[in-house]
Amino acid sequence: MAAPAIHRVSEKDRHLRMAIDDVSKSIIEQLQIDGRKSYSAIGAVVGLSEAAVRQRVQRLIESGVMQIVAVTDPLTVGFSRMAMLGMKVDGDLQKVADQLASYPEVDYVVVTAGAFDVMAEVICEDDDHMLELLQRIRNIPTVRGTESFIYLKLRKQLYNWGTR
Repeated sequence: MAAPAIHRVSEKDRHLRMAIDDVSKSIIEQLQIDGRKSYSAIGAVVGLSEAAVRQRVQRLIESGVMQIVAVTDPLTVGFSRMAMLGMKVDGDLQKVADQLASYPEVDYVVVTAGAFDVMAEVICEDDDHMLELLQRIRNIPTVRGTESFIYLKLRKQLYNWGTR
């Protein structure tokens, strides 16, 4: 499995994100409905030319505000094991989160407050692959415990929550 692009913005760099006006929000919402919608069709909805929409989309992508990707159900394309892993960590949470983010099986990493310090969603080919990944994670010196929440059936996965 190819490593996904990692898009992280540190707290100190959040101010570098571009300001998103109402037109850019409308463009994002149009693409959340249909990621293949043409720039000319989006332009007709938001009141811009095709070229202006193309430029705005490119800036939104380059600034890390959004990505345009094909979203699949991993369970239907050869990955039979998905899970959310909760980890208890001693020491530097960011360092563990960054290490997890470098693993190709990990598609989502968050530093959390609560019962776990770091959580990661993982996608594996099978149980042997999951076991090997868990062993790698448990070998990180500052990870003092893990809990696995194995996905039995994916019921909903949407990315069309709009903008605020």
